[in-house]
Amino acid sequence: MHHAPGPLRADRRRLVLWRHGRTEWNVQDRAQGHADIPLDPVGREQARRAARALATLAPAFIWSSDLQRARGTARELAALTGLEVVEDARLREYHVGIRQGTTFAEFRRSHPEVYARFLAEADYRVPGAELPAEVEARMTAVLRDAAGALGPGSTAVLVGHGAALRSGVLAFFEAPFRLRNMLAPLENCAWTVLEEHAERGWQIADYNARTVPHAGSALADEMPPHRGAVPGPGTP
Repeated sequence: MHHAPGPLRADRRRLVLWRHGRTEWNVQDRAQGHADIPLDPVGREQARRAARALATLAPAFIWSSDLQRARGTARELAALTGLEVVEDARLREYHVGIRQGTTFAEFRRSHPEVYARFLAEADYRVPGAELPAEVEARMTAVLRDAAGALGPGSTAVLVGHGAALRSGVLAFFEAPFRLRNMLAPLENCAWTVLEEHAERGWQIADYNARTVPHAGSALADEMPPHRGAVPGPGTP
């Protein structure tokens, strides 16, 4: 399900959170975690097509997970913009521990007790895996660092992974992990756009997008910001 894109404002700081293209393990529904799986041919074409759209935003910089499926995706945008890809391990996917390389069916068969606890307990640590709070901490840090590095009206593209990016969006807005299912999973090579509004702070301007909307003005009939509203992250 795609969010209908709204107008992008040229005067706002913007973070574009871009998921990598498809891999063979995506097709097989295998948990990738920190496994260094490359893009498959479809994933490479997805990255090339998406890069053409994102290049129109004239990004100021590109940061990427250091895993090759993300780096390969980021390189397509770098080739069009002339920017260097800065690798940052904080943008990696969840480390999934003993789940890595398995489908859910295989995980259930091989570790039935761990599987049951994984489904039932939000704070249960699968052996060798990261907890959601640990991923949220590193993702919040890298998103806020990227936002802090942006000048007025500038755009940054951060290339990462579906589960970690979704957790990162929630954590950036200080939303509890229990609201995770409010956000649909990011599709391969889709992106989320966060924009900074002068009065409202950071907002989700687009989600699971594959096209870049034209710049425009805010809707004339939009409600003004409520005087008692809680400001978003980064709001003065």
